[in-house]
Amino acid sequence: MARRTGAVCRLCRREGMKLFLKGTRCETAKCSVSRREYPPGMHSWKRGKFSEYGVQLREKQKLKRFYGLLEKQFKLNFAEAERGKGNTGEALLVLLERRLDNVCYILGFAPSRSTCRQFIVHGHVRVNGRRVDIPSFLVKPGDVIEPYNSDKSKALIKGLMEQSAERQMPPWLERSVDPPKGTVMSYPTRDNITLPVQEQLIVEFCSK
Repeated sequence: MARRTGAVCRLCRREGMKLFLKGTRCETAKCSVSRREYPPGMHSWKRGKFSEYGVQLREKQKLKRFYGLLEKQFKLNFAEAERGKGNTGEALLVLLERRLDNVCYILGFAPSRSTCRQFIVHGHVRVNGRRVDIPSFLVKPGDVIEPYNSDKSKALIKGLMEQSAERQMPPWLERSVDPPKGTVMSYPTRDNITLPVQEQLIVEFCSK
């Protein structure tokens, strides 16, 4: 069941950032974070400072909510990032950025990541000509993401892409509105990820 509007707004204000859980509303002046940057509650001004543990936990929760992950999904992604070479924090962000539901959101296939997950599970998206119904599918350079070959899927996604036609694409993605599709040009880098999160704090938290 989808979260109620008020609950979603409180969640964004509590994290102190836009989680884009309500799609295009988050990009307008009606966004709760734009109007009230302080946390929800009557006595938010009385709240003390977070402990070191609290700061690390908050960064982790922020990352999970931004990408819409459950705890088990987060642990699996962290374990995979830890197994790889290089900086674990950056590897984790790159893995999450490559998720098919996130890529579809950036391309404008749907107004939010949660809606993109629905589209994918219901079979509206295909990669390299094959239907993919797994939101956590990791894209790679050369992959072409497009609506499933049906008039309903194409019309639905094309209409939504037109609504976000002015959205600037990161350099690792390229998109076309007519016909509606996106192409992965390269792997994303940390510089391409605009999420204001301190990944090193997450690594420290998960390594305890």
